[in-house]
Amino acid sequence: MTAPPVTASTATAAPARGHLRTLSVLFFVSGFAALVYQVLWVRELGLLFGSTAQAAALTIAIFFTGIASGGWFWGRRAGQRPNSLRTFGLVELGVAGTALGHFVLIDVYHAVYPAIFGVVGASPALDTLTKAVIAATVLLPSSFLMGGTLPLMGQHLIRTRDRLGTTGTRLYAINTAGSATGALAAGFVLPLALGFQNAYLLAVVLDAGVGLAAIALARREPAAAAAEIPPTPQRATPDPRIAVADLPSSTIWVVAFASGFATLGVEVIWTRLFAQVLQNSVYTYALVLTTFLIALSLGAAVANLLCRVRRVTPETVLAVLLVLSAIAAATSPWLFHLVTDGLAYVGSDLGWNSYILAVGGVALIVMLIPGTALGAVLPFLLRTLQADERAPGEAMGRLIAANTSGAILGSLAAGFVLLPLVGAGRGLLLLAAIYPALLVGIALSRAPRSLPTAGLAAAAGVALIAVDPQGLVTVRTGLPAVEQVLELREGPQANVAVTERDNNRRIRVNNFYTLGGTGAMHAERDQSVIPLLTHPDPREVFYLGMGTGITAGASMAFDNVERVEVCELIGDVVSVAEAHFDRWTGGLFDDDRATIIAEDGRTCLRRSPDRYDVIISDLFTPWKAGTGNLYTLEHYEASRERLHEGGTYVQWIPLYQVSERELAIIANTMDQAFDEVLLWRGDLFASRSIVALVGHQGPAIVDPGILAPAGRALLDDPERGDDFYEAMLLRMYAGNITRSGRFADAPINTDDMPLVEYLAPRTHRDVRIGEARFVTGSERERLYDDLLDAVPLAEDPALVLLSDEQRGYVHAGRRYAAYRWHDSRGRDEIADPAFEDFLESSPPGSTRALSPSRVLLPPPRPATPAAASASH
Repeated sequence: MTAPPVTASTATAAPARGHLRTLSVLFFVSGFAALVYQVLWVRELGLLFGSTAQAAALTIAIFFTGIASGGWFWGRRAGQRPNSLRTFGLVELGVAGTALGHFVLIDVYHAVYPAIFGVVGASPALDTLTKAVIAATVLLPSSFLMGGTLPLMGQHLIRTRDRLGTTGTRLYAINTAGSATGALAAGFVLPLALGFQNAYLLAVVLDAGVGLAAIALARREPAAAAAEIPPTPQRATPDPRIAVADLPSSTIWVVAFASGFATLGVEVIWTRLFAQVLQNSVYTYALVLTTFLIALSLGAAVANLLCRVRRVTPETVLAVLLVLSAIAAATSPWLFHLVTDGLAYVGSDLGWNSYILAVGGVALIVMLIPGTALGAVLPFLLRTLQADERAPGEAMGRLIAANTSGAILGSLAAGFVLLPLVGAGRGLLLLAAIYPALLVGIALSRAPRSLPTAGLAAAAGVALIAVDPQGLVTVRTGLPAVEQVLELREGPQANVAVTERDNNRRIRVNNFYTLGGTGAMHAERDQSVIPLLTHPDPREVFYLGMGTGITAGASMAFDNVERVEVCELIGDVVSVAEAHFDRWTGGLFDDDRATIIAEDGRTCLRRSPDRYDVIISDLFTPWKAGTGNLYTLEHYEASRERLHEGGTYVQWIPLYQVSERELAIIANTMDQAFDEVLLWRGDLFASRSIVALVGHQGPAIVDPGILAPAGRALLDDPERGDDFYEAMLLRMYAGNITRSGRFADAPINTDDMPLVEYLAPRTHRDVRIGEARFVTGSERERLYDDLLDAVPLAEDPALVLLSDEQRGYVHAGRRYAAYRWHDSRGRDEIADPAFEDFLESSPPGSTRALSPSRVLLPPPRPATPAAASASH
């Protein structure tokens, strides 16, 4: 039964302006807290389940499921509550309370996960199901309550149904603006200022404060509470100048669902596009997310203005929005390539502050206007629902439920279907096609009054055909003759390309992140050869990260190695490495001793029941989001538990990508987890070197008695004495981190305070303008000198078994590194004596043995005719 129309004099009075402002602030803070939760939940569950695309998608899907089900549930009950503002306050308190349960559940998970994995780990389906159950237990209670906040607040503020569009869109804009601010704070400010746990507690306190304030306002505003509209709400006398919507509710739910599908799908693909041209640190991801949310908030503000349009029917306005959304999504690849000059790295020569401004500017240019068009569709649907007989809260709840359900499927489809099958450009085109399809559906449902809508659908379809992005660049290679793309995979995790230039074949992830290549084969092999030769009996070896497979493949040359396990985060990297690098990997992909797993290495290692003699952690780009998790105290402590007695954990560090600040943090963090940490050189290059921080399970002793036998097991040359093998390896020793105390005052990197992940991106940019320095050249030389000054070779307990002559080999390595650096700078007066010292301290015939793997390992297998023709 419909309530009788009422006049303006009898309609429920609107809330007082001060009351409205206060509630707007509360709703903004609610949105702020919600995004802080979401960002921290994604990170925390990423630590638990692994930083894989599947784990992130699972987390987001469960979070949105809570929002959708909560919107539906609380929307249906909003109009039945005598005081929806008080209910809103109680729901916010519920969010805070259930969010606190996160800490208990995570601790329980850590305690029981090894046992759970022992049961389900052999079954990927059961493992995924277990993760889903755990994630749902953590996320669903809070997200279910969050889903009720908009319907309940809308029910309180919307006193006549004719205000559903204007008031509803305003609420949506305010809440989304709060979410954008929360995303920015969670990405830039809170982790370093408070740590993740305290940032999470701040969100809990804010939610509790919002809840208490809302309850207090509900008690203080009895008139407003009593005046809330009943389940069958009042309707003010229609203004004849304002057009009335004529769309059935079922059509509106379909549009809401499809809009959510397309909008979140577009966001996923936009994020992938930006990953091709940005630093890909926690900061740049936060900027992209924040910009997208700003666009959605602005879209709601535009929808608010459109709700006030007179004479033009809401269906016509909606049709125009759908056409604009189609054009915005379809043309965004072209706009992106225009703004980034064909996938050029954004701000490559800028310092930190200028770089962030440049990234923000590019994100705004690419996403603001298109995102505003996409973001206006959902809130404007509130205007079309003004003819619906449901209470405002229920109408809003159903709309949110439909839209969020579509968003879940859209994000999954974009990441796991569209990107792998058709790529980013065509994926955006297909998502854009959803909008004219909706127009066709609306036109068919409203025939014969559908000619304008059908015309708009046809125009949108023609526009989509005209902007096919198939010809756009997908991998930046410079001139066509410079670098050849052998294979490109746009997978759920990242874009993975195999390129070749001047016979140097390499893997590139997201355009600019190189995972290694054949041109650096010996340096990559040395990352295995040095730690395996200096361990007394390396039978079981674990590799955290694979890249090309050249490093892990070097272990196949060791007959005493019985088992090798390799964990690589990106499944497509494993596939292209096997297809294009097999002959450089020593049979890694064919040897029964080797097991390769496409999984997050930290998670893979933590859940493994096995123990290892050597764990080798590959070179990682320190400023890349997620990499900092591999340098934390919790990770090192868990890794220590996976070592046999006397085992070693080898952390390779690219000195050309860290300042001394980051190196000190990583070194001191390892020193807290292991009994002793030594530093080994990975090369004897002039400047851009790598080093290994080697953590020992037990006393660190360099045993010269194992070096020659281990070397001869690889290549037994009767013309070379034991001193040849000893000198070749001992010259790589750089110093004793633990006994020197060189980094003892550095802060500790933890999961709660991930300093490396938040400091390294700033260093990366500030090096460009001379405000920071990587540990290269003179910085590297000072590091080596400081270690030997603090613990002279004769006093280093790790070298107690060495003779004076063998200590001379260590000294020779130090002098050769100095020679290479000063020679590269033209300082002959320093370089020449250093080289003479190197020669005097080295055994005859060993001075050219500067890379152990170059001397000891066989060359790569020759290319087969089929492989050669496939590559060119």
